[in-house]
Amino acid sequence: MSETAHLVICGAGIAGVSAAYHLAARRGVKNIVLIEERAPLTLTSDKSTECYRNWWPGPGNAMVRFMNRSIDILEELARESDNAFQLNRRGYVYATADPARIDDLKRAGQEAAELGAGEMRVHPGPGAYRPLAAEGFEHQPVGSDLLLDPALIQTHFPYLSPKIVALIHARRCGYFSAQTYGMYMLERARECGVRLVNARVEKIDTYGGRVGAVHLSNGSKIETELVVNAGGPFIGEIGKMMDLDLPVYSELHTKVILRDDLRVTPRNTPLLIFIDPQYLPWSDEECELFVQDTETRWLLRELPPGVHGRSEGGASSPYFLMQWTIHLDPVTPQFPIPLDPQFPEIALRALSTLLPGLERYFGRLPSLVMDGGYYTKTRENRPLVGPLPVQGAYIIGALSGFGMMASAAAGDLLAAHIVGEKLPDYAPAFLLSRYDDPAYQKLLASWDQSGQI
Repeated sequence: MSETAHLVICGAGIAGVSAAYHLAARRGVKNIVLIEERAPLTLTSDKSTECYRNWWPGPGNAMVRFMNRSIDILEELARESDNAFQLNRRGYVYATADPARIDDLKRAGQEAAELGAGEMRVHPGPGAYRPLAAEGFEHQPVGSDLLLDPALIQTHFPYLSPKIVALIHARRCGYFSAQTYGMYMLERARECGVRLVNARVEKIDTYGGRVGAVHLSNGSKIETELVVNAGGPFIGEIGKMMDLDLPVYSELHTKVILRDDLRVTPRNTPLLIFIDPQYLPWSDEECELFVQDTETRWLLRELPPGVHGRSEGGASSPYFLMQWTIHLDPVTPQFPIPLDPQFPEIALRALSTLLPGLERYFGRLPSLVMDGGYYTKTRENRPLVGPLPVQGAYIIGALSGFGMMASAAAGDLLAAHIVGEKLPDYAPAFLLSRYDDPAYQKLLASWDQSGQI
């Protein structure tokens, strides 16, 4: 079977769906085919923590500008849909129990302000701290608020450990129903003529350095001059179909949603992040047991910063989400995801340092759901959006752990490339061709890879 299409998008995760939406619904591109082996938005997109932020490190301000654009579009779609996907602006809170880290928070706030995330306000200070709003996103602060008084912290965040000496509340951040958001864009795209085909991409033909056709697992062949690689954790494999070796790798990240029937976790929280390395709070008996086994001895060592969590659902919901990345070794994506049965207890212990109420669940976990996905990323943790070396081929990928929050700007940018619009000034920062620049390679040599949590 053979057919033709103006453009084929390989992958219907959030990247592919956003590309389809921005091309068809916002720019009127016709005859688009969206290929997905599974149900749309179900491989890793539905494993998201569903958060967003404009809080990004340098060098340069490309990521902040990119994410501000993405949040602008998220807000446009929220207004258009009567906030069907429940976008809020509760923020991200980065907290420390170590006085030596207060200067790190100050520097982070100052850097974010310089890069375009908004001014940093210090409390106590000349202005009062404005508490978060549990719902909605309109008329909320931007920038950040640095709280340096433990008593003030306890007033506004009474559920945090009294050992917390400082926190910074990044304000143009929050979370939303990512699946609803993705389906909203997919429905708009299909209304504008995008055709979804349930199949696996098996082969991409190239002739004379340009795209010619896409072969599918259902035996069909789609002749086309434009192909978008939106394969999520499989962008590397799709790249190889065009003889391209893409500079990406994957990490496995796991999350837990626990049912807090004891109501020890707060409702309506921001995303709460503990920035200190820590030793997990085990009992003496547990420590004696772990030290005897090489498989568990690592649980007694200092573990990395970044454990985080947030309330899940409305004010009456009993659910709380936890996530922590302990192992960052590159892995080959495999499905179903391999899950570590120890992880829920480990994450719970770590987060209890920030939220002491969780101690009531030590050794007797409540009912929970654990799942995970892959952060497919470049070395410097910046995405790939734009043309590939094969004529007619494009990529939207390496969206790491920020796929949901970045998808709007990524889809918008990709569409601008394809239809020939004027590009935003941050566009070169996300091209594959950036690696051909000797100055960029020199910068990478000293780049402190960050930008996750």
